[in-house]
Amino acid sequence: MQQTDTRPSNLSLAWQLWQQTWPMALGVMALLGFHLVDSVFVARLGTLPLAAQSFTFPLAFLVIGVQVGIGIAIAALISRAIGAGQIDDANRLGALVLTGGGALLGVLVLLLWLVQGPIFSLLGASEQVQAIIRPYWALQLPAIWMGGVVYLGYSLFRAHGNTRFPGLMMVLTSLLNLILDPLLIFGIGDWQGFGLPGAALATLLAFVIGALLLVWALRGKGWVQRHGMLEQVKVSGLPFLHIAGPAMISQLMPPLAAMLATALVARSGEQAVAAWGMASRLESFTIVLVLGMTMALPPWLGRCYGRRDWDTVQQLMKVGAIMVIGWQTLLGLMLAVLAVPLANLLVETAPVQGYLAVLIRCMPPSFGLLGVCMLVVSASNALGWPMRAMLLSFLRLFLCYLPLLWLGFQLGGFGGLALGAAFGNLMAGVMAWMGYQQALSTVEVASAGAVDS
Repeated sequence: MQQTDTRPSNLSLAWQLWQQTWPMALGVMALLGFHLVDSVFVARLGTLPLAAQSFTFPLAFLVIGVQVGIGIAIAALISRAIGAGQIDDANRLGALVLTGGGALLGVLVLLLWLVQGPIFSLLGASEQVQAIIRPYWALQLPAIWMGGVVYLGYSLFRAHGNTRFPGLMMVLTSLLNLILDPLLIFGIGDWQGFGLPGAALATLLAFVIGALLLVWALRGKGWVQRHGMLEQVKVSGLPFLHIAGPAMISQLMPPLAAMLATALVARSGEQAVAAWGMASRLESFTIVLVLGMTMALPPWLGRCYGRRDWDTVQQLMKVGAIMVIGWQTLLGLMLAVLAVPLANLLVETAPVQGYLAVLIRCMPPSFGLLGVCMLVVSASNALGWPMRAMLLSFLRLFLCYLPLLWLGFQLGGFGGLALGAAFGNLMAGVMAWMGYQQALSTVEVASAGAVDS
């Protein structure tokens, strides 16, 4: 008797994936606005406070890279355990991520406080600027730690297939920061506020409220089981490091590549650098769908991994890639058509407008395949290929993006540089998808052989 295919249709999967993705995309957009709002308010304090805040960004990104690596690993391990029916293991992992991850981030934050003088001097901060940084950093470091712990809590929800709560919480904490920033920075009435430290205090309070709501939301779910944690460390320690280590390294590659790209762009002058910086911020907002999907899809894939359901993995990745390419290409073409008026809206200086218009014409249409590459990297962590994910991140940046950026600049100046960046994105997407198909085929063959034997 012929068996019927019980798998959901591509359209049904696309709708389910959209339902999982849109809350995370909204949350990512809110977080991007979170940092933008801080900088806008701090800029009103003057050049020195803004410079002082800017010097802390690389160190904040270091902590964020570690927390994202932990979040990727724990979401992968928990979702796999759920898929395999190992619920107690999943719940013990939930307790481990909050306690162990929180402790690791705490040690890192303490270390950054102890070595702040040499680090900020190495970055080029003068004594005058460091004097402004110190009271801000004293509050910003606890805010960074609290934000990291809250992020790890969000990872638990994502691992269990709930993306709405973390997405809405990211929006809420961003709104709280927006409300608290002007009050604590500039004060109200006769009170003059705290100045730059007020920005850090606003962030800290927003994350504290987020942490309290997170604790309330976790009550009664059973996702955090403290009994048997030490035994779980022995079982899951190596698999965790196997995923978290490469993931953390992958998170540190983009800042390095961005520094090298900026150094290359600087050869065209300060106006080109200003346009490049604005284009980078625009890129972050343009690919929020991709960023949301890279958070929503891996736990789903992890559950499929736990069940060894490779057919659904293939179907999910195909649907996700089609959604990303379709949306990003359409949006990119729209932005390219509106490049000149959009550039005029975003910046006021005519030379910067010209450079920015060139970047908007060339780069956003390539974000579809860039999104595919990002999707494959995040999926690789969920599917047990962390080294492949790290290698793809390296190849995307240092084999595709930066070399073509340099080659384009050598051949065509700033316009060639923009085209080089676009072709680098296209090349990375094709390379990543081919690598994913090859890896999946190998796994499917191995699984079929195991079943036959």
